[in-house]
Amino acid sequence: MAIRMSGKEVATSCKERIKADTASFVSRTGHRPTLAVILVGDDPASVSYVTSKKASCEELGFAHRDYCLPATASEDELLSLVGSLNRDDEVDGILVQFPTPSQIDDEKIILAISPDKDVDGLNPVNAGLCLMGQEGFIPCTPKGILAILDYYGIPTDGQRVCVIGRSNLVGKPVAGLLMQRGRDATVTVCNTHTKDLAGITLASDIIIVAAGHPMTLTADMVREGAVVIDVGTNRVEDASRERGWRLVGDCDYQAVSKKASYISPVPGGVGPMTIAMLMDNTLIAARRRAGEI
Repeated sequence: MAIRMSGKEVATSCKERIKADTASFVSRTGHRPTLAVILVGDDPASVSYVTSKKASCEELGFAHRDYCLPATASEDELLSLVGSLNRDDEVDGILVQFPTPSQIDDEKIILAISPDKDVDGLNPVNAGLCLMGQEGFIPCTPKGILAILDYYGIPTDGQRVCVIGRSNLVGKPVAGLLMQRGRDATVTVCNTHTKDLAGITLASDIIIVAAGHPMTLTADMVREGAVVIDVGTNRVEDASRERGWRLVGDCDYQAVSKKASYISPVPGGVGPMTIAMLMDNTLIAARRRAGEI
């Protein structure tokens, strides 16, 4: 049976370090790392996520600013707010909760956020720096995946890694990070057009599945002893639950866990790491702006 890689446990460890480093930073500079979060509309899932970010800021000693715009807000209104936060010397990190309503072009908003305050790591400048192995902001979920691998002592040097999914949020950046010197993995990136996906996964030491579809990875696609990181978050109907649904990942957890050596669950795996890494990026932003790094 696979060892369950608890993202909650890893996130708790990361937050303890961040909290201590933040207290030291505030003592040195008199400035609390400050995260500005912008929410357009009132989507329940987005509101819940923003609330979690606010709670994490308070837990770690950060300052936070919440900006809630109506769902009818125009693209120009959002761009104007982002511009004012770019110019605000008290703000270290800016995060816009995506997706935004249909009248707003998310790509334009991403481009408008200053790379120095882009703690989500989505601006093309940071994406390029990430791919080149240079100093920039690493997207939070890929950064969290690497932190989980490190926490559980799973080597990547010389390992064959299969990444299922090619999104700008997860697939592309995590593949680029694992190819860098110091990680030294041999990476194959797969997608819905990949032929003989099972042949690739069965030859892989580590499988990172971020396809966005339940049951993308099944037990017959995993060799004995492989490491599986499940990034998927999918709602499936479940009449036994009061709410009528439950969260599942992209792999068949019960069956795959009988063959893998390590596996991350959903929920409680990669998810908790995303906010922890957002906090880490915000502290890094504050330290850079203070000239410490």
